[in-house]
Amino acid sequence: MSTNVPQSQDNHEIDLFMIFNKVGNFFQWINAMLFKMIRFFIKNAIILIVLIFLGFGIGLYLDSNFKTYRQQLIVEPKFESTDYLYHKIALLESKISEHDVAFLKGIGIQDVSEIKAITVEPIVDIYKFINSNGQNMELLKLMAQNGDLKTIVEETTTSKNYAYHTISIETKTKVNEASIQPILKYLNTSNYYDAYKKVFRSNLAQKIQVKKEIITQIDGIIAQFTLGDGLNAKGDKLVYNNENLQLNNMVRTKDSLTNMLGYLNIDLLDSNKIINDKSLILNKVKTKALNGKLKLVIPFLFVFLFIFGCLFRSFYKKQAALAQL
Repeated sequence: MSTNVPQSQDNHEIDLFMIFNKVGNFFQWINAMLFKMIRFFIKNAIILIVLIFLGFGIGLYLDSNFKTYRQQLIVEPKFESTDYLYHKIALLESKISEHDVAFLKGIGIQDVSEIKAITVEPIVDIYKFINSNGQNMELLKLMAQNGDLKTIVEETTTSKNYAYHTISIETKTKVNEASIQPILKYLNTSNYYDAYKKVFRSNLAQKIQVKKEIITQIDGIIAQFTLGDGLNAKGDKLVYNNENLQLNNMVRTKDSLTNMLGYLNIDLLDSNKIINDKSLILNKVKTKALNGKLKLVIPFLFVFLFIFGCLFRSFYKKQAALAQL
């Protein structure tokens, strides 16, 4: 039994020796590879420098002459026309993709080739969405029970209920505001919504007129109180009798009607279009993907292709030499 112990120790020492030997060989291989890489870059330094400068120059030229500009238009669909807006933009996007020159020129777009794409997306404003309707809060709570709230507020069925939306138009060159007007005119052309707008504005004007008449009547009643015993005059100020609850209620009613009148006047101002444009940002350079980055990408691509070509040539020569043996 004692004779097996030295033999086990010898085997253990042999295993350790083999492990250290393999580790040493690995580091030698790493050193050899580093040396080959350094020698390769020194040997081909001039070619690599030329490729880097050439790629940078080509990329700089492409970045300067082939930019994509983004026009961003913030709009507010009126008269429950959000679905109408999205369908119109989808149709316009398909016509741009198909290069339907006849259709695009028919709606007033003169330089059809300059437009690359058009999209629409909502401006997520969850607080305004909740405040616009008390039931929206309960709806979100109910929907959030079965999913992530962030996903819910951004999904299509929910996002279409937001007040404001962004229309993004990508063009090949810089444009001015006049170039965007045909698209706005196209979005605001609808027989149904034109009729809807007329009825809506007529009803709104009638509400404004009624509230103005009520305010005038309240002013008349208050004026009568100022001449009676319900109010005590002191200098140029009127001191209200706190016991006169009817007068206080009328004053509060007038304040409420005045606030409502202000909102109605704003609604009347905003209802002159089906798709009401709020702001326009022109000629914002698109920087996503490779836009504006080609001067960095192309030099790297040239160097990569050169190294790949050298490796492929070396591999081919070795395999050809082995095939001849």
